[in-house]
Amino acid sequence: MLDRRYVVEHADRVEQNCQRRGSRADVRQFVSLETQRKARQADIDQLNRQANEVSKSIGKAKDAAEREARKAEGRGLREKTAEAQADLDRITAAADAILRAIPNMSHPEAPIGVDDQANLEIRRGIHEPPKFAFKPLDHVDLGEKLGLVDFEGGAKVTGHGFYFLKNDAVLLELALQHYALDVLVREGFTPTITPDLARNEILQGTGYIPRGPETQIYSIADSDLSLVATAEITLGGLLSNEILDAGVLPVKLCGISHCYRTEAGAGGRAARGLYRVHQFTKVEMFAFTLPNQSEDMLNYFCDLECRIFDGLGIAYRVVDTATGDLGGPAYRKFDLEAWMPGRGEAGEYGEVTSTSNCTDYQARRLGIRYRTGEKGTAFVHTLNGTAIAISRALIAVLENYQQADGSVVVPDVLRKWVGKDRISAL
Repeated sequence: MLDRRYVVEHADRVEQNCQRRGSRADVRQFVSLETQRKARQADIDQLNRQANEVSKSIGKAKDAAEREARKAEGRGLREKTAEAQADLDRITAAADAILRAIPNMSHPEAPIGVDDQANLEIRRGIHEPPKFAFKPLDHVDLGEKLGLVDFEGGAKVTGHGFYFLKNDAVLLELALQHYALDVLVREGFTPTITPDLARNEILQGTGYIPRGPETQIYSIADSDLSLVATAEITLGGLLSNEILDAGVLPVKLCGISHCYRTEAGAGGRAARGLYRVHQFTKVEMFAFTLPNQSEDMLNYFCDLECRIFDGLGIAYRVVDTATGDLGGPAYRKFDLEAWMPGRGEAGEYGEVTSTSNCTDYQARRLGIRYRTGEKGTAFVHTLNGTAIAISRALIAVLENYQQADGSVVVPDVLRKWVGKDRISAL
């Protein structure tokens, strides 16, 4: 979340940012509540001072009557203090609820727009979309013909949006994980396999909504746990409420996790098959940095995502995400969209990775600081980035590498893990 003093002192700027990001957070109400909160806190401080003075005077009373009168005065002050404290707690809770709903500020260069139609293309990969001498299939038809994905089995066992990967698709998934990890470990990332569950306070700290009508999160009944939508949640929560030495920053982690998303309201042909599912595996990058390191780290994460898809031989474009399409914690976000020949009538780009600089927005909620001197501390910056979201990477690989005979060529960088150079019908 933003610093409460910053919101009060820059209310116009924060309100404009909320409008650009499609947030309904009531900034003016927050400012009003903050004024009330400070006034009520001043009242409590004054009442406490008076109560202390009365308490000290009891022993100096001339007689029993004066002593009892001062005791009665002290009880009255304590009652007023309790009432004022209850009022302060109510005001603070209301103000905090609004503050948590206010999104991060946006980078001044982020495109202004209400949705992804305003995203700005900033670069393309080194490969061109393939040209086929035949009508390419989409990954659903390819998966059926090659015995790679069982959507009907997934729906029968679990429900719509779940699936079984089979045969060579399993090898492809594991190969994509190995490939991403190989790149990241060489870059100095600490590899982890994270829990698939997190406490709701950790979800809230990273900016996710674990409960309520707008949530995309699967929650566990009768517990304070939810299934994670991304390892960003678990990796971000790993250092919650810690104070780090500035010299250890940046800290770079990568995490493998399953990701669970309700994807409420998603549909249409663009969401067909593996593109928008309720469970998938992802290799996530995460970094804790000093404030002056975060912009360079964002560009570095974006370069790594590009390197991974350049290595896979897949065409893509990178877009600077518009303000209305940013998630609440993101200050700036780049999406990498891979070419998917089976998407639309003649192929389209589809998002496969994203990377975000969340500045100190998440760190402030999670209580992650670094030492600035002998006694001083400040909040770190946090960044996240998708190395590989397996389900969407599978779409890109299968559709771009399909052949006229119905087989799929395995990208060079994956062959040592898949164990073959071509996937054919069984």
